[in-house]
Amino acid sequence: MRSRTLDDVLAAAGSLLGALGLVWVLYENLLPTSGPLGFFVSWFVVFVLMYAGVTAMRHPRTVMADRVVSAVVHAFAGLVGLSVLLVIGYTAVRGAEALVHINFFTSDLSSAGPLDPLTVGGVLHALVGTLVEIMIAVVITLPLGIGTAVYLNEVGGRLSRVVRTVVEAMTALPSIVAGLFVLTTVVLMAGFQRSGLAAALAISVMMLPIIARSAEVVLRVVPGGLREASLALGASQWQTVWRVVLPTARPALATALILGIARGIGETSPVLLTAGYTTYLGFDPTSGPMVSLPLMTYQLSRSSEQVDQARAFGAATVLLLVVLLLFVVARVVARSKTGR
Repeated sequence: MRSRTLDDVLAAAGSLLGALGLVWVLYENLLPTSGPLGFFVSWFVVFVLMYAGVTAMRHPRTVMADRVVSAVVHAFAGLVGLSVLLVIGYTAVRGAEALVHINFFTSDLSSAGPLDPLTVGGVLHALVGTLVEIMIAVVITLPLGIGTAVYLNEVGGRLSRVVRTVVEAMTALPSIVAGLFVLTTVVLMAGFQRSGLAAALAISVMMLPIIARSAEVVLRVVPGGLREASLALGASQWQTVWRVVLPTARPALATALILGIARGIGETSPVLLTAGYTTYLGFDPTSGPMVSLPLMTYQLSRSSEQVDQARAFGAATVLLLVVLLLFVVARVVARSKTGR
């Protein structure tokens, strides 16, 4: 891309406009098909063919193939970025009516009904519930996840292959299964009520494999020379792990934790089955239902009232911003470690 000249840029732009005109004529006058999806797919295919032909007239075949593949990759990357922007934009526009009110962030829904205006009620109880549940889940999954990674990477043994297989399989575990597991074992069999603690346990099931798998990859890239130097100085294996390996990998382990939190904070199915629902602000995760941002979004989106719909999209916007912020923090932490 850096070696391209103005002629190359004009060739790409001309191919794009030429493909647009050709497909427009075909769709309007010749082809019996219709619809925006078919139009854009046809436009893209014709653009690739036209761009390949124009490039082949001026460059060797290898350069032509490189330019075409580069155009396809950039097109798909732009499509992904556009999709994300559309999701965020649509959600934010639908929720803007609620987001402009300060009370939306400073009050709960205990005094708000479906017919009350947006100046009454907010998402404070959902924000607190999300924070409490995630904090409990982090307390559970952080030592278990890092401990599993240390076992797989530093200790090994006959069971390491089985543990690694289980961890990899759990990364693809449907969230509804985690919710059903906690609902059956903790709520129904053990007799605990639906609460923030039960929801945190379900979220932990989803976060644990993410943290364990990411932490294992992180520990694997720690230079072996550091371990050998520590052992040569007389340190034991556990002293080497505790004083050399883990401190070296600390920034990357923080990234693994943030990725796990980003996964857990957006879970809806486990929370729906285990947390219950309430409109009141509560800080005790062991007593009574506790709502989170995904659960509040789900419940309010089922309402036919426009006010509740606006509140649902407002809560969804807050959730999206929190998740995006977590990913940005993860990138910053990772970049500070690698220097890139």
